[in-house]
Amino acid sequence: MSNELLVIKRRGEDGNRVITVRIREETLAELERLVSETNYSRNELINIILSYGVKNIKVE
Repeated sequence: MSNELLVIKRRGEDGNRVITVRIREETLAELERLVSETNYSRNELINIILSYGVKNIKVE
């Protein structure tokens, strides 16, 4: 058996934060459809979509 230590980070120190959002039923249904088509988790898809959105938005 190896004597290497298991190193874990404290929750919240991985660069992610847990937040709560409200989402329309129709949007959630579309998101769930994408989840089933892509095999990504809901969380993964939300992060992909948000990341793309904040990088590709124009505020007027």
